Amino acid sequence: MIRNVVIVGGGTAGWMTATYLNKAFGDSVSVTVVESARVPTIGVGEATFSTIRHFFAHIGVEEHEWMPGCSASYKLAIKFENWREPGTHFYHPFERLPSFGGFDLADWWLHLDGKVAEFDRRCLVIPAVCEAQRAPRRLDGSLLTGTLEHGTQFPYAYHFDAALLAKYLTRLGTARGVRHVLDDVTEVRQDERGWISHLVTAGHGEIHGDLFVDCTGFRGLLINQVLGEEFQSFEDVLPNNRAVALRVPRDMAAHGIDPYTTATAMDAGWIWTIPLYGRVGTGYVYSDRFCSPEEAEATLRAFAAPGMPELEANHIRMRIGRNRRSWVRNCVAIGLSSGFVEPLESTGIFFIQHGVEQLVACFPGETWDPALADAYNARVAGVMDGVREFLVLHYRAAARDDTPYWKAAKTRALPPGLERRLESWRSMLPDAASIHPHFHGFEPYSWRVMLIGLGAQPVAALPALAHADPGPALAALDGIPRKIEQLIEELPSCYAYLSRLNH
Repeated sequence: MIRNVVIVGGGTAGWMTATYLNKAFGDSVSVTVVESARVPTIGVGEATFSTIRHFFAHIGVEEHEWMPGCSASYKLAIKFENWREPGTHFYHPFERLPSFGGFDLADWWLHLDGKVAEFDRRCLVIPAVCEAQRAPRRLDGSLLTGTLEHGTQFPYAYHFDAALLAKYLTRLGTARGVRHVLDDVTEVRQDERGWISHLVTAGHGEIHGDLFVDCTGFRGLLINQVLGEEFQSFEDVLPNNRAVALRVPRDMAAHGIDPYTTATAMDAGWIWTIPLYGRVGTGYVYSDRFCSPEEAEATLRAFAAPGMPELEANHIRMRIGRNRRSWVRNCVAIGLSSGFVEPLESTGIFFIQHGVEQLVACFPGETWDPALADAYNARVAGVMDGVREFLVLHYRAAARDDTPYWKAAKTRALPPGLERRLESWRSMLPDAASIHPHFHGFEPYSWRVMLIGLGAQPVAALPALAHADPGPALAALDGIPRKIEQLIEELPSCYAYLSRLNH
């Protein structure tokens, strides 16, 4: 039986993996994390998927236990600024669209009105909640979902400081029995089959294991450097390969806390704005074909931190793509060592969570059944390929084409099958049968919201709607302003709720 798991690398990936495995298997599997004190956590503020709640529920941690120590805040949506054209914005929220007569409200909107600039704020509730800076919970702790009434089970995710979350999970994991070795790996030894037998560390000698998990980030120490697994780049279809980031202090009492991530399109990429409790994490994601690191830093400082030259900038060279296989022999790569797409839809933490969930589902036995590793690799590859396709949609469908960067974004290669899908979406919005066929975290409503918001909606509404009764859809549209008014009246501000949580 597999009794000993050794995780190489700490940070968010290493400690999410360690605490999840520890909770899943308890004392029957020993979990050891070996991390260097000299390798910092990448990121200055992380945004997540709403599925992150499953991770915290699995390890048995409530919001009031972890959020205050991680500068955490709520995320109800992503606000896309200047993607259609400068001066415009729209929201991609955690809110499904209701259906009437077999067609959802996006289809009905194109039939009844069709004004792209008003779609999200006329057909959805969450954008108005975001603009009012409201929290997703009432002061009694109840969720706003009771007012949405159309299938949104958990309408928010989180922003948090990744380094602080890693420290929290370190304390939690070690208290629950995870062994923590703070040391540098000097050598990785393999047996006659080429499987990893043990690590050699500078201060703790040899560390043996049955299964090794590579959480060493973009280095891919085990999966790429030792085992030589091929890394498949996505840079042929996704434009950006670098980022520069800042931690910006902000008076939240004066400005409030926006319960959303902002992605602002710039001349050679886009800037993320992630409001935490007490500061903002911000960064410029760009292509070095169109912008130098010095130009990117100057642009970011002017945008997010004018008059603050003392703030230290963190320059990051991103490895965009995935390993051909994330499980090779007795090594599984999770996090950046497995794969990464640019952070446009906050998928980095989602990839970690999905990877460790699938590791538990496909956990090996003493025979190391290769079908389990094959299933793991197929699922991880399907998720990353699906997210890649969803992000390519953002650039290809964006109406903006006013700089060389944005013009080039329209002519890049497309993932297999996407050209055919884009052509079909000129006639009908994406649905479950036409989006990427493998699980990748994004439901059809996300593809619909993005396509309309970016200005690439079908050229005409579905002809079938001319034969259907518009009454229920019209009633739903008429009722949305009342729901918004009710929610804004009932919900506290995000700052007020988080201040209460933090004290």
